[in-house]
Amino acid sequence: MPAQLPPRLRAALAAFGQHIGAERGLSRHTVRAYLADVTSLLEHAATAGAGAPAELDITILRAWLAEQHGSGLSRATLARRAAAARAFTAFARARGLLTQDPGPLLGMPKIPRRLPQVLRQDQVAAVLDAPAAPGGTGAAAPDAAVALRDSAILELLYATGIRVSELCGLDLGDLDTGRRTVRVLGKGGRERTVPAGLPAVAAVSAWARSGRPVLAVPGSGHALFLGARGRRLDPRTARRVVHARVAAVPGTPDSGPHGLRHAAATHLLEGGADLRSVQEILGHASLTSTQIYTHVTVERLRSAYRQAHPRA
Repeated sequence: MPAQLPPRLRAALAAFGQHIGAERGLSRHTVRAYLADVTSLLEHAATAGAGAPAELDITILRAWLAEQHGSGLSRATLARRAAAARAFTAFARARGLLTQDPGPLLGMPKIPRRLPQVLRQDQVAAVLDAPAAPGGTGAAAPDAAVALRDSAILELLYATGIRVSELCGLDLGDLDTGRRTVRVLGKGGRERTVPAGLPAVAAVSAWARSGRPVLAVPGSGHALFLGARGRRLDPRTARRVVHARVAAVPGTPDSGPHGLRHAAATHLLEGGADLRSVQEILGHASLTSTQIYTHVTVERLRSAYRQAHPRA
């Protein structure tokens, strides 16, 4: 906690951290980012002479955001910082630290929505069928065990569309091989059940049966996926695995775990799945987040139309 903040601002920041971490159940990454953003806001407010949350007003908020903009931050970062500021002022108003909430008056920078590059179905099939690189990402780990793990990671990410953090958080028993489903703990502590196809179930079962015991150590706990030293797999390692496997297939654009998530959602929609079902599979809180994939499929339809229709 920044020691230079006045005591009442420091206390409000600590209470906000407890609120978003324990009460709202946000991820550790989001909590860390929001706390850093709000710390920056409160340091700016303190420099402007504010000693308590009650002294925050829209003038201070706008001046702080303008200062952030002047430092060259991207629109996405500015939008997140504005969202963090609004979350803090809403919290302060709810706790009686502010008589009025200035947050809604703070403009949110618009982020241009770009269509994600999506691997075609044949490209994904080529990636999944490609053999794992010898030694995987951990030279000290037995090659066969790492290869089984890497194949299971690729198959499960594409089969379920789950986030890489959700994959790394899976425990033994989260995969129901009989029902072919995966129990996932997503953002905000929301649990959902996601279907998985036979190839993914077979790949994960092979890893759990023949690969995991080779890497497991007393400290492995119940983690389903393990790193080379036997601890729970780190998302950064999972990302390296995916990028390496995609790069090994000639002519395939670079893609990571989020690219496989995009591909899974797009291919579901192309196959006739309804948007609401895809929203549930992906764990989106709002249907708006899922709708970007309809733009992807429409763009593909347009491309096919332009190439095939005689009067396009």
